[in-house]
Amino acid sequence: MRRYDVARAGSGLLLALSLLAGCARGPDVDASGLALRRVVIYRNGVAYFERRGLIDADQVTFRVRKEKVGDFLATLAVIEAGGSSVRSASFPVEVDDGSGEGDAPEEPGPEVTAASPPPKDKGAAAGEKKRDELEKVKLTLDGREHDLVVGYVAETPVWRPSYRLVMGPAGAQGAASKQAHLQAWGIVQNLSGEDWQGVKLSLVAGAPLAFQATLDQAAIPPRPIVSDQGEVIASVPTSETTLAAEAAPPPPPPMPAPEAAPAVPPAAADADDGRGYAFEAEEGGARGGLSPMSRAEASKAPAKPAAKRAAGGAIGAPGAASPRRGGAVFADDPLAMDNRAMMNPSPPRNMSALAAVAMEAGTTRYDIPFPVDIPDRSATMVLLLAKQVPGESIFLFAPDGGVPASSSHPFRVARFTNDTKGLLERGPIAVFENGAFLGQGMVEPLPPGATTTVPFALERGLAVDTAREETAEGARLAKIEGGALEIERDWVTHTKYAVRNGGDLAARTLVKHPRLHGTRLHAPPKGTEDNVGTGSALVPVDVPRRGTAVLDVDERRTFRQQIDWLSQLADDAVQAYLKDPRADAAVAKQLGQAWEVRGKLRPAIDERDRLIAEQQRLEQQSHELRQNLRAIEKNKTADELRRDLTDRLAKASARLDEITKRVIVLEMQINEQQIRFRDLTNEIKLLAPLAPVRATP
Repeated sequence: MRRYDVARAGSGLLLALSLLAGCARGPDVDASGLALRRVVIYRNGVAYFERRGLIDADQVTFRVRKEKVGDFLATLAVIEAGGSSVRSASFPVEVDDGSGEGDAPEEPGPEVTAASPPPKDKGAAAGEKKRDELEKVKLTLDGREHDLVVGYVAETPVWRPSYRLVMGPAGAQGAASKQAHLQAWGIVQNLSGEDWQGVKLSLVAGAPLAFQATLDQAAIPPRPIVSDQGEVIASVPTSETTLAAEAAPPPPPPMPAPEAAPAVPPAAADADDGRGYAFEAEEGGARGGLSPMSRAEASKAPAKPAAKRAAGGAIGAPGAASPRRGGAVFADDPLAMDNRAMMNPSPPRNMSALAAVAMEAGTTRYDIPFPVDIPDRSATMVLLLAKQVPGESIFLFAPDGGVPASSSHPFRVARFTNDTKGLLERGPIAVFENGAFLGQGMVEPLPPGATTTVPFALERGLAVDTAREETAEGARLAKIEGGALEIERDWVTHTKYAVRNGGDLAARTLVKHPRLHGTRLHAPPKGTEDNVGTGSALVPVDVPRRGTAVLDVDERRTFRQQIDWLSQLADDAVQAYLKDPRADAAVAKQLGQAWEVRGKLRPAIDERDRLIAEQQRLEQQSHELRQNLRAIEKNKTADELRRDLTDRLAKASARLDEITKRVIVLEMQINEQQIRFRDLTNEIKLLAPLAPVRATP
């Protein structure tokens, strides 16, 4: 047992020594003679460091942590009074020498016991040692006296905001105050390996694009491998068999051949490019192909004068593109060299202007007005702003799955407006009122002028019930073309929130209503905030003390349908269009004429339909009367009943005759009016509907 205690104490001592060694590893970037003067910290894990000093030497040496060299080289910027004098920046390149460092650790042997210290991971230790090594980056300067400003970007913990909101005192009769005191603090951590003494500190509420660079590592891209594998016939051709046959008669003697053309035209003789290839030519010019020449033929071919090859932009002329290089420009072209020199970016003249540009581009920067001291491996909290802002403490009904009771009870919330000129980053907020702590919440990124609602407690003195109903309403002309009528209607969804207040004070409550996709709010209450980005709307409702208030949220979605000209929906849509002052005058005139005809056609159709229904009823009645008469035809005691049935049958027959005559007349009128109505509606053309009238809150 004593051995185990000693071993455990020894391992604890080793751990403590390793921690001390880690704490004393030194700064990530160091340069003698260049003191740290400015630090700008962003919200994406990087910071901009600026060093300044007078150098009386022709070289400046930076000692940079190995893992930081890539970022240092990618963002290094050097400014010197009177113009830059930097000639070069040199740094070592890591090369794998095959020493085996970084190999997998050896497996522990059987002699390792619980009391023994754990075996060293050689690979991890070697990697940690390499990361802690300091590499030297040397800047070679022109001359000896230099007033230098050096800036670079390095990894740094993000700064974190924290807020305080003190609600103002209540007004008369317990009315909520409309003002609040907002404080914003920034928490900064220094893990750079050196003390920040008297630095100018800036915190930027933004995250510029930044990435890890590996400029200190050699990069050799892989190239494709081309090899000659010879030529192999993969399959054996089959033989062909020809059957015996009698010999064919001899062919006629051949025609005399024409005079042969020269084997090589003169133009082709000049097409040699002097590199073992010659252009094949034909009548009318070169064929554009290259035919290989043997080495002997190429060596015997006379060399062409340079002037002759350069004529007309020939191959090999300075500044001309080589067809065998895909249009590349020769290195001896002075014009190309000048163009490349003009494309090099000029060095910046003012390093401090970078942050100003970032702020103008839409980010917010907080400049601490006094020098800041932050020792290494420590943190500090600085006050960023403190001012009065519009704010109040109210209630918010916003059901949250993480808070089951929120489906029937609202939250107490702090609602305030960002009355500052900058963005408030995401961070925790503590709410105070009347000298008491009310609760905590989270502030999401809040742009200038925007208003946020931060829940910090659940209020059980208010209860909310929800109900929903749907219906179709309205009729508006949408399209008239080719005698077809199309209208627009609204599919209306009513969501009703019944809010009951059991307290002694009136409660102003916001309802976070989830918006239905593709709908619009119709006649919302005053003060409604339709937040399209979040897919919700904040709808206010004032609930009296110990009373109930019902909030009706009306959402409408427009849909189209084709209907009959003689339907009631068509009449409603046309009448609404004729009364709308925005209606097209020509279309309204045509619709008015057609509706005069419709005013005669619709009653005639209604009367005809009514008479036809009566006719069908009388025919059925007459059929039943005839059946009854046949049933009592031989019954001598049913004379009185027979007379009654006969009278009723006669009256039905007379009425049927009248109906038949009237239906014939109506059919003639309807046919005539339908033709006129069809001709008038075929001439009407309406392609765009009038915009629906939207009630303002």
